[in-house]
Amino acid sequence: MNITVVGTGYVGLVTGACIAEMGNTVYCVDVNRDKIENLKKGILPIYEPELDTIVVENHAAGRLQFTTSLKEAMAETDVYFIAVGTPPGEDGSADLRYVLDVAREIGSLMERPSVVINKSTVPVGTADKVRDTVRQQLEARGVDIEFDVVSNPEFLKEGAAVDDFMHPDRIIVGTDSARARQIMDELYAPFIRNHPRMMFMGVRDAEMTKYAANAMLATKISFMNEVASLCERLGVDVENVRLGIGSDQRIGFHFIYAGCGYGGSCFPKDVKALISIAHQNDFEPKLLQAVEARNDLQKHSLFNKVSAHFSGDLEGRTIAVWGLAFKPGTDDMREAPSVVLINSLINAGAKVRAFDPVAHETAPREFPEEWFTEKKLEIVDGQYEAAIDADALVLVTEWKPFRRPDFKALKKLLRTPVIVDGRNQYDPAQTQRAGFHYYGIGRMPTHAAI
Repeated sequence: MNITVVGTGYVGLVTGACIAEMGNTVYCVDVNRDKIENLKKGILPIYEPELDTIVVENHAAGRLQFTTSLKEAMAETDVYFIAVGTPPGEDGSADLRYVLDVAREIGSLMERPSVVINKSTVPVGTADKVRDTVRQQLEARGVDIEFDVVSNPEFLKEGAAVDDFMHPDRIIVGTDSARARQIMDELYAPFIRNHPRMMFMGVRDAEMTKYAANAMLATKISFMNEVASLCERLGVDVENVRLGIGSDQRIGFHFIYAGCGYGGSCFPKDVKALISIAHQNDFEPKLLQAVEARNDLQKHSLFNKVSAHFSGDLEGRTIAVWGLAFKPGTDDMREAPSVVLINSLINAGAKVRAFDPVAHETAPREFPEEWFTEKKLEIVDGQYEAAIDADALVLVTEWKPFRRPDFKALKKLLRTPVIVDGRNQYDPAQTQRAGFHYYGIGRMPTHAAI
């Protein structure tokens, strides 16, 4: 098949590369000329494990093309994925201008029967708007061309997006068109050959499923963080609680780890968007509002623990931070707990020395330039370098190299042996034996005799 994918962010680039990997010819379109030229050279705009290899190999084989011209791509294709961004507006609602801009251009260029596939995360009813937009352009041109609009939401985890696409646990397709269904069956057949997991439903059902899935996962995280906060007040170890409830098959262990809050490009944006959709339809989403509020509170928990240890006096202190990305396996810092922590620390008079294996290039875009020039914030090249003469170490992102540190070496490097564990990676008893003051999330603090 010949496919066009509009947008070369996480969703678009992964979608295009993985479809090309199965032998299709894919044209990836983006208005950013520099991004397109870099992709032709094998320089990717994002970090995602395995993605660089399949992009480079498929581009070299001629199956994956990059262009700024949608007209050029549409001359060779009649199946179009819309995979552009839907950033939140001031009220939290999804901004559809880029989606509808693409729909408008497709309508102005379409020459034969086509299928337009919404891959972007969009509110219920967006397919109707895309359909109307394309039709308006066709009518303005005085032509009558058959086309279908399909909802095909993505369920990709940053850090595992390629594997998720190549081995999906389900593929959801919203359409009422037999023709579109046949095309989607053909497109995804190589990905589900041994495990058929195609789920067909109404277009609006598919749109809602994406938001509901992310909201459910965000709810599980926020629920566990709320339990963790209560555990701290009751002298309960949340890790034991997690093991106890996770063993219940109705609950399971996925997404019930207490931590310092969720971030990234999906959960925060989608929960806000679903809240906005509810308000637009005169519905008060009390549970979703509580999920969002709990997550906002949770992102301040690490700063609060550091501040409490030093009795609120952080002026002139240096705090080491391990991890900047919102999760391991990505360089994405959107809505990351590290951003809230670092802002709070520096505003309280502290200096920050941070290390992340991948997000070191992303970080400068998240903070004021003068913080770097004035040495209030340093991004260093090694995890132990971050700890030199620091008054405390805060673990924010659970990258694998952080999971089993050399506590003896760490204690020698730190000016004050304090660990704030934002992901409950360390055993409190072990850190106490190693001579540290330890603070976790929902775990009892330990204070070694030093």
